[in-house]
Amino acid sequence: MTMEKKDYLVSGRIWVQSGDGAFLGSGRVELLKKIKEYGSITQAAKSMNMAYRHAWRLIDSMNTMSAIKLVSTKTGGKKGGGAFLTEEGEKAIHEFDNLERAFNEFLQEQSSKIVF
Repeated sequence: MTMEKKDYLVSGRIWVQSGDGAFLGSGRVELLKKIKEYGSITQAAKSMNMAYRHAWRLIDSMNTMSAIKLVSTKTGGKKGGGAFLTEEGEKAIHEFDNLERAFNEFLQEQSSKIVF
């Protein structure tokens, strides 16, 4: 009996962590991107169907683990409050995207080598 050769894929997810736990992963980076887009933690969380409290905890965790804050907030006034990425936050997105791209290339390369 002859079996068809199957196409297998190597898959995985990547995140950056320290001894204190997860620092950056695709979900956290998506949250940073949404904060950049909307200028608001509330709107960023809503766009991701995420509770504001959860989004705030993620931001607080990233800010605490980073040497320089990734997200800053401004309190209300005439134009209201908001949130914005710091230069370090922009850098974190860029670096994580590069890391994720290289990781996905590695996964594709390894998938092409499977001979089961």
